[in-house]
Amino acid sequence: MCAQTDPEAFFPEKGGSTREAKKVCRSCEVRAECLEYALEHDERFGIWGGLSERERRRIKRQAV
Repeated sequence: MCAQTDPEAFFPEKGGSTREAKKVCRSCEVRAECLEYALEHDERFGIWGGLSERERRRIKRQAV
C-alpha cells in the first residue's frame, strides 16, 4: 500500500498533516511488522506502522 503512495505523505513537514499516511496504514496488512521494525531500529522520523515518532516514543516508554 505505501509503495503506491507519495513518500512525502509519510514524512510530513513539522506541523504538517499525518492523516493521509495514517489512513494508508490502517488498511495495510503489514502494519504490525512495519511498526515493529521502526521500534527495533529507533526510526526517528516519519509515520511507521500508523504511528508518528511521538506516538512510538510513548510506546517505548511504556514498555520500559
